[in-house]
This record gives sequence, structure tokens and C-alpha cells, in this order.
Amino acid sequence: MTDRKPRNRREQAEPTRWLTADEEAAWRAFASVLVRLPWALECQLQRDASLSFIEYHALAMLSETPHHTRRMSDLAAVTNASLSRLSHLIKRLEARGFVRREADLTDGRYTNAVLTEAGYEHLVASAPAHVATVRQLVIDPFTKAELRQLHTAAERILNGIGQQTA
Repeated sequence: MTDRKPRNRREQAEPTRWLTADEEAAWRAFASVLVRLPWALECQLQRDASLSFIEYHALAMLSETPHHTRRMSDLAAVTNASLSRLSHLIKRLEARGFVRREADLTDGRYTNAVLTEAGYEHLVASAPAHVATVRQLVIDPFTKAELRQLHTAAERILNGIGQQTA
């Protein structure tokens, strides 16, 4: 026998807990949502706003900050994008006049992304159709109680992801 190192901590710690039929059915349904919902949102935004989901999300995150300005590193974190990917995204948005980059006045080592007036206007014009799609696909199918449960479940999953990546 060879002394093989475990590929991960879980391999060494405990045996595999295979999914039951009900657990597998729930997982497969949820995995389908993970694949199909982003595509549905992406298609709506492309069709109605000529934006990708990540572009829309970046513009929205900029719109929620004072002076519509955020450090690129912070924007990368809130959009879950690498700095490299975000840099390419911001370059595309700059070419359209939606964003500009400027040195951070408080610390010149950083670069800020700034939402322009044209970018803000495009975001505001794009929001109603996007919200309608989110409402149709995610909000309206649930009762208020079910929506609270969905929120709680999503927070649990996000907390687990945060613990695993920490």
C-alpha cells in the first residue's frame, strides 16, 4: 500500500455521507436553479439593457455608495470577481461611458471606479425590467412565509460558504 496524502480535509476526517433519494432530488432541483436562474437573468439584461448580469451588478453596487464611487478592490469583493476580471469589465463599461477610473484621493495606491451620470441613467432605466424579472422568477412564486424561509435558507448556505472559504 502506498502512503497517499488525503486530497482534502474531509477525505481524512469522515467517510462519505451519500445523499438519500430525497436529498438528491432537492440538490438536483437546487442545482438546476443555480444554472438556469443566472441564464434567465442574463438573457433579460442583455435583451432589455445590453448589459451582462455582472455589469448590471457592478453598476448597482456603485450606485449604492456615496458619490457613486468604490475602490476597485472593494467592487471586486462585492461582485465576487477577481481584480483581473473586474478590470476587464470596467474597461468595457468605460468604453460605453458608464464608468470612469480615477486614483483614490485618500490613498494613491488604489484605483476607484466611479459611476458616471450616463451609467446611472442607464442603470435607472434598466432597473424596472430587471426587477420585474426577479419578481416573476424568484419573489412572486412564494408566499411571504415561504420567502422568509428562502431568505433564511440562502443565508445559511452563504454562511457555510463563508466558513469554508475563510
